[in-house]
Amino acid sequence: MGTDRIVVTGAAGFIGSHVCEALIARGDHVLGIDNFDAYYPRARKERNLASARSSSCFSFEELCITDESALVSAMSSFGATGVIHLAAKAGVRPSIADPVGYADTNVVGTQCVLSAASRSGCARAVCASSSSVYGNNTKTPFAETDPVEQPISPYAATKRACELIAHTHHHLTGLPVAMLRFFTVFGPRQRPDLAISLFLDKVSAGQPIRMFGDGSMSRDFTYISDIVAGVLAAYEHVASHGYRVWNLGSDRPVRLDKLISMVGEVVGGEPVIERAPMQPGDVDQTWSDLTRSESELGYRPTTEIKEGIARQWAWMQSGLSSCDHG
Repeated sequence: MGTDRIVVTGAAGFIGSHVCEALIARGDHVLGIDNFDAYYPRARKERNLASARSSSCFSFEELCITDESALVSAMSSFGATGVIHLAAKAGVRPSIADPVGYADTNVVGTQCVLSAASRSGCARAVCASSSSVYGNNTKTPFAETDPVEQPISPYAATKRACELIAHTHHHLTGLPVAMLRFFTVFGPRQRPDLAISLFLDKVSAGQPIRMFGDGSMSRDFTYISDIVAGVLAAYEHVASHGYRVWNLGSDRPVRLDKLISMVGEVVGGEPVIERAPMQPGDVDQTWSDLTRSESELGYRPTTEIKEGIARQWAWMQSGLSSCDHG
């Protein structure tokens, strides 16, 4: 710990920027990689990177993860000892409109990152998967040993494909690879299209919130600092497992209608709800079984959802997200 030279893809994103800062804080050298995809404004991503950029332990390359030769060059020049691969096209609903783009970035990109990691001498890799791979499994909570062969969105399908690619890559090269199934991450710097960020904006502005379904849909919301702790623990432990899938969630699912009420309480306003039908690709519920993650990683989420929402709201009010709406 504190001596590695770690590549973080998606470094300018929500999770990636927090991971970079945590690695720097413990003394690692970090190479951030991002292509500033136009999914949301570049100004927001640049601001995400500001703290990491202020460190002499951080360097940055703007490139696309589907360019394997550029990845190999960047990783080799940096002297990378490991990679944390967080870059992806995100979002269930947008993936339905652009399944080819999602397959290219997420599936081809992940193979490029893993191939580049092996070619440049990395000793381990940690990659982002998603709770969406569980689809509409009726068994809860979701465990890593559950069948995940029925994804219901292109995004979910790409994340399951990445898990299979990682397994194959480990089998052929011996590179230890962890796949982390993230459960609805929130907190400061959360993407502007995600529910909590949208709801805080809407309630504070007195605008209606569009609620898909009857409010019974539930999600296992996980605060960013808990996710970062899990990512770092997976990086430290994956070498002893070879290939391993771990859930990173909170094990405390919250109904959509309850979430909206909590946002109203935090903001101090009454949510105005506009009802809409369930959207294609959306799962009914997510709920993480953390038995494996706790026993093998020591992963124990500590942030309650209302406390996390209050922290996210304080960050939004601080003006740090003021450039995000352009």
